[in-house]
Amino acid sequence: MKTIEHWINGSPAAGTSPETAPVFNPATGQEQARVALASAVDVDTAVAAATAAFETWSESSLTQRTQVMFAFRQLLVEHEEELGRIISAEHGKTVDDARGEITRGREVVEFACGLGDVLKGSFSDQVSRGVDVHNFRQPLGVVAGITPFNFPAMVPLWMHPIAIATGNTFILKPSERDPSAANFVAELYKRAELPDGVFNVVHGGKEAVDAILTHSGIEAVSFVGSTPIARYVHETATSHGKRVQALGGAKNHAVVLPDADLKFAANHITAGAYGSAGERCMAVSVAVAVGDAADGLVEILERKAREVKVGPGDAAGTEMGPLVTKAAQERVENAVGVADGQGAAVIVDGRGLKVDGHEDGFFTGPSLLDHVTTEMDAYKEELFGPVLAVVRVDTLDEAIGVINANPYGNGTALFTGSGEAARRFQRNVKVGMIGVNVPVPVPMSYYSFGGWKDSLIGDSPIHGPEGIRFYTRPKVVTTRWPQPAQQVTAGFNFPTSS
Repeated sequence: MKTIEHWINGSPAAGTSPETAPVFNPATGQEQARVALASAVDVDTAVAAATAAFETWSESSLTQRTQVMFAFRQLLVEHEEELGRIISAEHGKTVDDARGEITRGREVVEFACGLGDVLKGSFSDQVSRGVDVHNFRQPLGVVAGITPFNFPAMVPLWMHPIAIATGNTFILKPSERDPSAANFVAELYKRAELPDGVFNVVHGGKEAVDAILTHSGIEAVSFVGSTPIARYVHETATSHGKRVQALGGAKNHAVVLPDADLKFAANHITAGAYGSAGERCMAVSVAVAVGDAADGLVEILERKAREVKVGPGDAAGTEMGPLVTKAAQERVENAVGVADGQGAAVIVDGRGLKVDGHEDGFFTGPSLLDHVTTEMDAYKEELFGPVLAVVRVDTLDEAIGVINANPYGNGTALFTGSGEAARRFQRNVKVGMIGVNVPVPVPMSYYSFGGWKDSLIGDSPIHGPEGIRFYTRPKVVTTRWPQPAQQVTAGFNFPTSS
């Protein structure tokens, strides 16, 4: 049985702990590898390597850092297919979907390639007689990322390229469910001539996480996961003096108005709900049908859900793969049963799906629930699976009220042909990322990714300009260069400009 090791100081590392965890192939249900679980000692080893590397990497030129990022970006292009298949084999998503997440992660690398412009400081001449002021930003030191299973390449790529390009060193703790992508990325960094110790990977569970959150040598932690864990990460890390980005869960709504093109809306909502088996923090999990749009929308959604091709992620023609674990499969199918018992209409029932030749895989089919109310568990819980709930309301204002009353505020979408309705929606909805006729409004790399309410704990979104600010801190320098013969009176009062 293959053992997936850590990556510390530029090479694989077995670690000190004998503990391992299984890594499954979700399409077959079979264990395919074991992943080493780091102890606190292993985390300390990674921190020591990153600390030593920071001494030289933080002093490297912006040109050197940019050249590494350009080389790394090219390697991501050249090995996209290979990395996509690694992701598919451990996560279950289709290879094409995995390639899509690599592309969206690579956009952040491209953003990092242009940091020469973003990192420019400012200068103010003659703020007082003979006095100038300028500012610049410097890296923090050793920083860490704790990332989820659903995007084993993209979410880490939203973190470490910006952290590294700004002069920090990085420790990644990926999900133990699909760990191989992180090690593959580490190998690409080495080929891009990133110095040893600048990028490290430690695999593990709670012991490794707690060691990262409490380690005195780590300056900042970025996290993406569920809201309860995001709260824990934020509270623990900040209490130990660290900066924290903590992105939590989601319950994303797509509102469909009567004036919308229902076929267009249903096609895009179907893809947004069932793509990656619904295991996305930006997945569409609720369709809010307004007024007369409801019956026609549900009719098309039903047809589209039944047409989704479910199978192994590496098979040609597959549109939706299995869930990541057996437990996830059971949880999602149980949620459909609970919804049925609470009065929802199960229009399409994906439970019990068997894929020929993969009967032991963690498959469930798309499920469509109609007449869901906001009191039902299927609405309140983040199911993280291929279940789309339809909530019916009478007006746009009522739809906005439903969204604003939900504790999550990650992403939302509106399907309409009305500019007035779109403007009212985007101004009044309490959500961080909004799409107008766009079902999954993930921003480009030069904008920041982050929700509101329980979808973001604290106030620091991820990637884009917010990433630059998060991984650096400013210095402001006030200078005077008096001539030898010049007499400058030192005053005891608080200094002012004159």
